[in-house]
Amino acid sequence: MQVWPVRGKDGALVDAVVEVAGKRWRMNGRRGPALEEDLLAAARPQKGEAVVFLGAGLGAGVAAALRMGLPVAVVDKEAGLAEALGIRLPHEVLWCRHADLEAVLAALTRWQMDLGGLPLVPIVHPLYARLDPVFYRTLAEQLAASRNTRFWQRARAPRLEEGRPRILLVASAYFLHGELVAACARLGYAVRVVDLPSQEVGRQEFVEAILQAVVEFRPHFALTVNHLGVDREGVLTDLLARLELPLASWFVDDPHLIIGLYRSAISPWVALFTWDADTVEGLRAMGFAHVRYLPLGTDPTRFVPQGAPRLDVAFVGNSMVHKTRTRQGILPRELTSCISQVAEGFVQSPIRTVRAYVAAHHPDILTQMEALSTESQLALETAITWHATRDWRHACVRELLPFHPHIVGDSGWRRLLPARGWHYHPEVSYYSELPGLYPQVRVNFNCTSLQMKGAVNQRVFDVPACGAFLLTDYRRQMEDLFALGREVVCYSDPEEIDDLVRYYLSHDAQRHAVIQAARKRVLRDHTYDVRLATLVSAMRQWYGG
Repeated sequence: MQVWPVRGKDGALVDAVVEVAGKRWRMNGRRGPALEEDLLAAARPQKGEAVVFLGAGLGAGVAAALRMGLPVAVVDKEAGLAEALGIRLPHEVLWCRHADLEAVLAALTRWQMDLGGLPLVPIVHPLYARLDPVFYRTLAEQLAASRNTRFWQRARAPRLEEGRPRILLVASAYFLHGELVAACARLGYAVRVVDLPSQEVGRQEFVEAILQAVVEFRPHFALTVNHLGVDREGVLTDLLARLELPLASWFVDDPHLIIGLYRSAISPWVALFTWDADTVEGLRAMGFAHVRYLPLGTDPTRFVPQGAPRLDVAFVGNSMVHKTRTRQGILPRELTSCISQVAEGFVQSPIRTVRAYVAAHHPDILTQMEALSTESQLALETAITWHATRDWRHACVRELLPFHPHIVGDSGWRRLLPARGWHYHPEVSYYSELPGLYPQVRVNFNCTSLQMKGAVNQRVFDVPACGAFLLTDYRRQMEDLFALGREVVCYSDPEEIDDLVRYYLSHDAQRHAVIQAARKRVLRDHTYDVRLATLVSAMRQWYGG
């Protein structure tokens, strides 16, 4: 790009000639600075609005808007153009020089929130619309949406008093969202779904969808799973705080392997629910005021008794072989070499978290770990957790080999287990195939991920709901959910597996007694209807008054 300033007799800047790729344009033409003032007048910005100039131009429009007492932002990514003209903007003007549209939208969204949610009035300079029509006109269209509806005056969330709750569900492809929508329907709760557009969270389109839903639906609170939709910079949580709209985030994976990336998103308007009671105090220590234990459950309309068993033993689960290698690939070589050693000790240790175990037994590794970025630290903790889970599952599943089990999962099992003595089946759909598989098996086997050493996983609820038998590894929190020995059968050591499998395969009456007791308990206490009602009750307690 080449730029030639055009000045009047008094030396003042009145226009410019810009050449790009052999084409020359006049910036303002004969009208000079008056063009930018006319563009401002045509937009008719009012008190209580903020102006966004898409292109700095000669700076005349910016000066006129400041004289009107309006907040002003300028988006100008044309490198060197403003500098060549000697344009200097006052310090109170937000100047966005990013070439990335999403980065500009994020900056303007935060600026808008700092202004109390004032509607934005975009003004496109004609020259800039020629230089990059996609960038500047797309930006103008998206910013104009905030002027059409005065969200902040209309969108304050109503208090969650007695009566029918209205829930704004942030949805993705995660398995739990379908269950939550169905549970809302059975309970008579009103629900509106806002889909995440992609893995790029906190985007302007997503923010606008949230705002539109708040105005139209008037939800009492928003609900998400595993913090999906919450951006690391805190844009969404800042927005919800200004709306006084609480967010309930239900963690069904280890929250500490997720929440470490979101420390800037700590807010009194964010309530956390966690499937693992052992994580409650740690989340409170991070600064979250509202935290509650909420275990997993089951959908009793999907997992129902059907047919008679035809298989003796089966295990459905991931080998963790491929997952472990994926996480190691993004870590420094000197740390990946220690993963196997740390994981082996973590399997045997009563210490619940990887970080605490490393601090207690490998202080040298902890020092290297803390020198990494937050994201890399969490990647290392995850890699160790998955490696330990792989070793634990291998040790347990191989005890099933005398019974020629069916192993349903990823191809990594072919690397862990011998070539013969078991039957392999590829992964099955949780929704369409798994509910029909469990009832076909006399002894369904469970081996829990070591991301939770005290909590129980989904299978503990789904299998009994199907009227099927489950043999699972002992977890401390299981005692608060079932009567051990009567409603659930557990092993604490792999050496116990053989005897337990043989006993329940040869004692039908005892196996059926456990099935009946477990199913009765699950239908009474452990459905997603029960879980959602508990969550709503907690949100009403925290945010109803």
